[in-house]
Amino acid sequence: MIAFIIGASGLVGSHCLSVFKNNGWDVIGTHLNFKTDSTVSFDFSKEDLDDFFQKSNFKPDVIIHCAALTNVDFCENNVEASYEGTVLPTIKIVDYCERNNVKLAFISTDYVFDGKNGPYHEDEMVNPLNIYGKHKLACEDLVSKLDQHLILRITNVYGEEGRSKNFIARLIDDANNKVVKELKLPYDQFATPIYAGDIGRMTFQLIKDNKKGIFHLASTDYFNRFQLAKKVLSYFKDTEAIKISPIKTSNAKQAALRPLYGGLLNTKFIEEYPDFTFENVDSFMLKVTKHEL
Repeated sequence: MIAFIIGASGLVGSHCLSVFKNNGWDVIGTHLNFKTDSTVSFDFSKEDLDDFFQKSNFKPDVIIHCAALTNVDFCENNVEASYEGTVLPTIKIVDYCERNNVKLAFISTDYVFDGKNGPYHEDEMVNPLNIYGKHKLACEDLVSKLDQHLILRITNVYGEEGRSKNFIARLIDDANNKVVKELKLPYDQFATPIYAGDIGRMTFQLIKDNKKGIFHLASTDYFNRFQLAKKVLSYFKDTEAIKISPIKTSNAKQAALRPLYGGLLNTKFIEEYPDFTFENVDSFMLKVTKHEL
């Protein structure tokens, strides 16, 4: 089988790339701004999928779309850039998949919900609060028109990545390097952190078994941001350099509204795969505090 992974130099995409390759698939992964040895450059504003596949003699059975602008506050203040970085590429991908009968797996977010009644099942009413969530929902609507599609909602992803951009990886780096800093973290924003490697394995399983529709990918943890930081720092003996303080979201001065009681329930996935074993924050921290991230 053949897979094309868009955004394969990022956290989710890189783990998907690894899982699919390790399972013997023929895979090409792309990057836009962050180049890696395992990815090739592709820019939707300048390049065309048909031309790319023709030149590379590559015809995918499935496209896994992991790329988007994920800086929520930037998106809120730059609506056009958010649309161009998230929605426009999806329009082009959906068009290609429709014309060529290619399955599409789209990575979405719990930000399509308003955070009043989370964590959420797949069939609950969507109501995004910010531009990022609205644009992701617009992409979901586009993708859902394809007969062969998967919409995979995720949130609070962590794990090993080249740039250590995710919250937990940055915190680990800062603790290891004894960086002096103060973090004011919301105690009223709850979510379901998930390990990127699990997303890769779950995505592979769903695609391999030809599943369709919306699936929520989540682990067993449910933390607010302050609790999550405390959990991570508890694995280090000396964290005096990093001071964390709990604050209310309304005092955080964030440009974009956040869903407070967010997060996702993985019941649908577990019903399909009851033996699936998840990483959690504790097991991940036990691993990385013995071996560097």
